Amino acid sequence: MDAIFTSLGLDFIAEIGDKTQLLALMLATRFKRPWPIIGGLVLANLLNHAVACGLGVALAQHLPSSWIRFLVAFCFVGMASGLLLPDEESAPARMIGARNVFLTSLVAFFIAELGDKSQIATLALAARFDNLVLVMIGSTLGTFLADAPVIFLGERVALRFPDRLARRGSAALLAAFGVAVLSGL
Repeated sequence: MDAIFTSLGLDFIAEIGDKTQLLALMLATRFKRPWPIIGGLVLANLLNHAVACGLGVALAQHLPSSWIRFLVAFCFVGMASGLLLPDEESAPARMIGARNVFLTSLVAFFIAELGDKSQIATLALAARFDNLVLVMIGSTLGTFLADAPVIFLGERVALRFPDRLARRGSAALLAAFGVAVLSGL
């Protein structure tokens, strides 16, 4: 269960103020149909995190555990640093005009998550826990819990919650997790 809860918590934190939330807000305000957007988000993350988990488990089988601990800590501190820089990427404009909201959401979220903080966190956690399924479930739930409120509440939440505060708070939590992993906690 540690794999699920740790993955859920860290992916939730990694998603706060991330480009995926901005994409979720954009799709929600554009299409005003939350359920197909949620479906696209969940399926895209399952596929994306399955790839990340597979790589993480492969790393765990080929690297010493001390290296894995260092790699995980480095990833978290790196993600914390990255949160302090604003995202300059946005969803591909050509995807927004598609008629099928689910397919548009699926493709857009999959592309947005490639190489994203949550994918890197998922890879690192799969290497640490050596359990593809539990990490994938936790990371997908974490991403869902961070992005679903944005989809349902849309602009009302985004306009009232300062992006800078979300990024700094998330960066501090990720850095703390990195230090905790490095110190063996």
